[in-house]
Amino acid sequence: MAIVLGLNAKLLRGTAGSTAATEVKNVKDLTLNLESGEADVTTRATGGWRASAATLKEASLEFGILYDTEDADFQAFQEAYFGNTPLSLFITDGSGGGLDADWSITGFTVEQPLEEAVSVSVTAKPTASTRAPAWV
Repeated sequence: MAIVLGLNAKLLRGTAGSTAATEVKNVKDLTLNLESGEADVTTRATGGWRASAATLKEASLEFGILYDTEDADFQAFQEAYFGNTPLSLFITDGSGGGLDADWSITGFTVEQPLEEAVSVSVTAKPTASTRAPAWV
């Protein structure tokens, strides 16, 4: 069994339409949410059990970055949010495989805790693109 540590994982960003190549160093905890919709396929043949089939897949990405107006990563996410500009993001466990897609920044929440550094909670979702999300 191979243990994978979160500190070895990577978030890469780039220009929409191409695979991201710039590592985002100013990232804190990251969560990649993957879910599928469901269709009810229950019949009498399922022996009294409700049965489901997966339908459309959904993805969302949530992570924190430090509020640093001189940091290129902070600037890229801020500009993507306010400009409604998609970004290419690649989320990997550090061994090379992961989710590659073009994303819209749908949340840019500034957090100002009294005893911590100011940070931003970023939310991203896949956007309409010629590049469908792919696990590579």
